[in-house]
Amino acid sequence: MERNVSRVVRFGAGLVGLITLGWILTGQAAKPAPEGLPTDWTHRHVIFSQPATSEEAWRVAGDVRYWQQWHRQHVPRVVSADTEGLAVANVGQAEVVAESEMQGLWSETLGAGGTVGADNFPAKYSFSTSTANCANATTPDFAVFSTGLAGSGTQASIIAYDNLYSGCPTTTVPVPSVYWAYNTGGQILTSPVFSRSGSQVAFVQTNAGAASLVLLTWAGSTGESVGKPGTISSEPVGSYVGCTAPCFTTLALTSGTGTATNDTTSSIYYDYIGDTAWVGDASGWLHQFTPVFNGTSTKPPAEVRTSPWPFQVNPAAPKALTSPVHDPVSGNVFVEDQGGILYSVSVSNGTVVASGQVDHGVVPGGGGPILDRTAEEVYLFSSSDGSDNCAGTACSAVYQFPAKFTHATTPAEVTVGTSSATPNSLYDGSFDSEFYSSPTRTGNLYVCGDTGVNPILYRVPMTTGNFGTAESVAPLTAAADHRACSPVTDVLNRNGSGGAEERAFFSVIDNGHPTACGNAGCAMSFITTQWQAGTAYQVGQEILIFRTENDTHYINVAIGAGTSGTTAPAWSNTAGATATDGTVTWMNQGATQVTAMNAWVANHAYGKGNRIFDGANVEVVTTAGTSGGTVPTNWATTAGGTTSEGPSVPQLTWTNAGALPSSALEATGGTSGIIIDNIVSTTTLAGASELYFSTLGNEACPTTSTGCAVQASQAALK
Repeated sequence: MERNVSRVVRFGAGLVGLITLGWILTGQAAKPAPEGLPTDWTHRHVIFSQPATSEEAWRVAGDVRYWQQWHRQHVPRVVSADTEGLAVANVGQAEVVAESEMQGLWSETLGAGGTVGADNFPAKYSFSTSTANCANATTPDFAVFSTGLAGSGTQASIIAYDNLYSGCPTTTVPVPSVYWAYNTGGQILTSPVFSRSGSQVAFVQTNAGAASLVLLTWAGSTGESVGKPGTISSEPVGSYVGCTAPCFTTLALTSGTGTATNDTTSSIYYDYIGDTAWVGDASGWLHQFTPVFNGTSTKPPAEVRTSPWPFQVNPAAPKALTSPVHDPVSGNVFVEDQGGILYSVSVSNGTVVASGQVDHGVVPGGGGPILDRTAEEVYLFSSSDGSDNCAGTACSAVYQFPAKFTHATTPAEVTVGTSSATPNSLYDGSFDSEFYSSPTRTGNLYVCGDTGVNPILYRVPMTTGNFGTAESVAPLTAAADHRACSPVTDVLNRNGSGGAEERAFFSVIDNGHPTACGNAGCAMSFITTQWQAGTAYQVGQEILIFRTENDTHYINVAIGAGTSGTTAPAWSNTAGATATDGTVTWMNQGATQVTAMNAWVANHAYGKGNRIFDGANVEVVTTAGTSGGTVPTNWATTAGGTTSEGPSVPQLTWTNAGALPSSALEATGGTSGIIIDNIVSTTTLAGASELYFSTLGNEACPTTSTGCAVQASQAALK
């Protein structure tokens, strides 16, 4: 195998492409056999920047999650043409007159008060990396939602939907259809994970203050619903392997002395290669299980109860643990506790290394650390750094630790807005495609900061793996909200009908700024596409540009197609101004700060650079003048097109500055973490690349006011 690898490995920008092309096309590598593609919370907490050395390439090549990430980032994608879902609305520029539908492509009840949870995620399993499968397939794709409610005979604790896509046939089942729903005898307050084959699901549930790990083998059925869970057999752990589906077993979480412990904050992390899993509990114990999904009748699933397991990371001051991640290179598990301390725990001997306190919030922890397996770095998101460096108060911050940190290690820190004495949690952010594709780890990290005041979307530039100064992209609420924003998920769509486009997806709990949010909780997206040298751009493509001289982000839209130059042009700070870039002509749509963007007004004197929303696109005044008595009916529909009107000489001229850079969908109470299923090929059926999340509050889904499981369209990704 070494001889085969040496023929394809090259360093620098082409390394990953050569590895994947050489290894996948020849089939001569440690690439895991394809068994389908799971998407769950772990796939955002263990990431892989591009290998830049042979050592880094070997480090990640045998990791199943590396290849799963590669498929998500490189397999051609298709985006639904459905018009429902995230309605066009305005995150960065305040006032818009956009209509709003509350339901997404579909929304299904989870029960009154049902929710996946603020820092938790649903899970999606696709049985093919290139084809979307409906209910008429032998193995249909399905999405799993925990309900967050105590299971009973009339309330499922976990539910799965299939026939997910708008292009699926509906002659026998609707879109979506309940695939299975079960009462497992507890309340699931963390995120589920899949076995590699997708045939099993694992999660932690709690019942009367005692938590247990649940392993579940599902079976597709009909006639089940969230209010009518199907019959499922509860098996002793020794009988679980080979049980007739549907069936499940539980393994109680107990302390080192056998006392029952609870868990409402730590999701289970699963290692595909070692068939081993780790999870924390409310008393600071870290648990290890093996085997998990691949047990046998003679060696069934079990918790490791020999020294040093289970391991209490801080016996002197035990705190609830967040979700752990495992690093096979260092042999350590990384986990944070709600005392704001990061721990590194050796799997082999239980040696623990504790950082200093890095989160001083009232309830620290926002879903657990993110591990970059390639660079061997750990990122932690802190609601309060305990300083007075942000206008005399503490800061929201992101930290970067080396995987082999010690107690004396001073991590790198970047602040992302202000904190307070009682801050909200700072949930995990998301790196952009530029970071993942760069051999030098140069790109951007997007995170929703300002945990002590109104939430703001921040961009943190990364240069050779190091933090730059965080930049405010846009405030997200119209009024004093002072509540948490959701985790951020960034995704690049390479094959949009109007060209490649990248967006960040997130939500706010209340007072969502876009009109489509109804001043309530809201799911949103915002363009994060960065300028690239030597790139073909189509008319209407938009990019996000930051101007250091005034600390402001601007949207620029291509009004003349072509190929960009080798260096960026001189960008203007003025709405309506143009810039020549190779053979591309860009127009400044305007700043993303919160300024009113009203509808057209009759008989109004407009100055150059003023802008309105015409109901479909942004219009910028390029020749000042006075508007007419009636709204124009001939608005230009293509970026760069002009519309003249009014009595003034010269006439008032509007130039189409492209679509709004943001989209929004009202979601009561905000949303859980957002799963983006963007891995199917361009030949698949309609609606097969969508967003999945749950609301945090009750709303009509589709008619009854309950917590909702939602699929929303990425139609804004055009």
